[in-house]
Amino acid sequence: DARQLRGLSQKGLGIAAGIDEFVASTRINRYEKGVHEANIVTAGRLAQALDVPLAYFYADDDNLAKMILTFSTLPVAQQNALLASLENK
Repeated sequence: DARQLRGLSQKGLGIAAGIDEFVASTRINRYEKGVHEANIVTAGRLAQALDVPLAYFYADDDNLAKMILTFSTLPVAQQNALLASLENK
């Protein structure tokens, strides 16, 4: 997942996203396990801390999440070329 790819602990991510350090680890753990869902503001802060698009958190499955993450790292010219290729199929 994005947090592990960035080498962040749950607490580290929570703190980077502005969550109080005393509850950061627990809150991130609950988000990751699906016990709680972050509101849009918190999700935006998490996305910013992880340098991923907000849409990454709302993907229906792991493959779509990977596609969103990979697509977002491409230069704009490659994104446009890929979109054009997909639209022509």
